[in-house]
Amino acid sequence: MDGVTVVGADDGRTLRQFIEFPYRHYQNDPYWAPPLRIAQKDLLNQKKHPFYAHAEMQNFLALDGSKVVGRIAAILDRNQFDPDDVGFFGFFETIDSQPVANALLRSAWDWLRARDAKVMRGPVNPSTNYECGVLVDGFDSSPYVMMTYNPPYYGGLLERAGLKKIKDLLAYITTAAATAGHKAMRIADRAMRASRVAIRPINMKKFGAEADAIWSIYSSAWSRNWGFAPLTREEFRLLAKDLKTILVPDLALIGEIGGRPVGFALAIPNINLALKPAGGNLFPLGLIKILYHQRKIKSLRVMALGVLEEYRTAGVAAGFYATLIRSAQRLGYGDCEFSWVLEDNILMNRSIESLGARRYKTYRLYEGTHDYAERI
Repeated sequence: MDGVTVVGADDGRTLRQFIEFPYRHYQNDPYWAPPLRIAQKDLLNQKKHPFYAHAEMQNFLALDGSKVVGRIAAILDRNQFDPDDVGFFGFFETIDSQPVANALLRSAWDWLRARDAKVMRGPVNPSTNYECGVLVDGFDSSPYVMMTYNPPYYGGLLERAGLKKIKDLLAYITTAAATAGHKAMRIADRAMRASRVAIRPINMKKFGAEADAIWSIYSSAWSRNWGFAPLTREEFRLLAKDLKTILVPDLALIGEIGGRPVGFALAIPNINLALKPAGGNLFPLGLIKILYHQRKIKSLRVMALGVLEEYRTAGVAAGFYATLIRSAQRLGYGDCEFSWVLEDNILMNRSIESLGARRYKTYRLYEGTHDYAERI
């Protein structure tokens, strides 16, 4: 594999190869959940997707002769709260080959360094608001919606290339029934009453206004979190529009004090279970398969919880979770994943663990510094 070459995926043909590589790479993997190709095209459309109003990205392909053996993207996001000299890599996929991984990472780093980056961090696809991290523990099940999946060898390739762990992201699993009967639910109820936060489902008839309120809470509540990537209003509205098709109102909650929104929590059905049979295609039969299997989904991902800092206590977080779990049980859901949570977010991890959930997957973000290029 010493003859591997890396080229930019800059035109229609190479971008199609960039999008298509994972579908071939994972074709025999029973756990991979193929995303819709049309959604991947939209996400990578630098002329139309609102992410690129504040970011630029260069896609690369690794070739062995004419065969695609890997891909990567180098990303500069001017909307990050990180210092301006932090660049990112994402959409990393490769065969099990250190030369291929090294060549891809070197190309991404060279592109970033030419634009004054001193640090390369990732993977993010294309930021922490989307899929991110390398799965390093928990390979025996499929990912939940908007979570990543990869072969076990990815972490080793990145570490042997000189990248080091910067942060782990944790995922927990439980069942609605087990958690609803947990003694911590009563404690959460008392804490919520003491906090004076009234929780209600999202009003789908006022979806735009509700989404704007959640965006405002998100922008404030997450602003001090490590790795926070601010979402513009346009980005958030697009994400909300995409999620609206699978949203269950009783699993999208807003907390208010005196009519003022001060927190929110969101759980969504694990649509990956319906996407897998479609194989990444809407047509000719993919949409029918998705609609058929979507009705059978009885697992969900608790994907977001945010509370304004002045109201942030363990009781409020646990109270939101308790309300979600009760709604999930009433609606007939079984398995519930809580993801992702920063490994050092002690308050949130304790809130989840207090409800009986167990950690079952770990995702890792890596980083290389200014001398990284000399080591690969």
